[in-house]
Amino acid sequence: MGGAAMSEGSCYCGALTFKTPDTSLWCAHCHCTMCQRAHGAGFVTWVGYPEDKVEVNGPTLRWFQSSDRGARGFCQTCGSTVSFKGRKWPGELHIARANLGDINRQPAGHAHIESRVPWIEKSD
Repeated sequence: MGGAAMSEGSCYCGALTFKTPDTSLWCAHCHCTMCQRAHGAGFVTWVGYPEDKVEVNGPTLRWFQSSDRGARGFCQTCGSTVSFKGRKWPGELHIARANLGDINRQPAGHAHIESRVPWIEKSD
């Protein structure tokens, strides 16, 4: 990667690690029902990167085609859902924010707010 500054992250068990560029493309919360079910959470915060700039290490990455529009990457050892690739965002890899160390931005928006769970109030 030419010595560029990188951020690091991993799945829950650490078998799957990745390095991302210090500069992300965006960061936002997704409230879609697929993210809710895949993560067992009311919403998921994602960070977007150019796919060719993310370095993934470890033999445990597996992909689940969650719809005709996208696939979710997870660790086969611990089950952590760590990434997403979607037809709508060619060339991007989305990494779950909780699996990353420091990044260059705060979440700047909400997607699929119409699917927001009723116990979470949008305050930003």
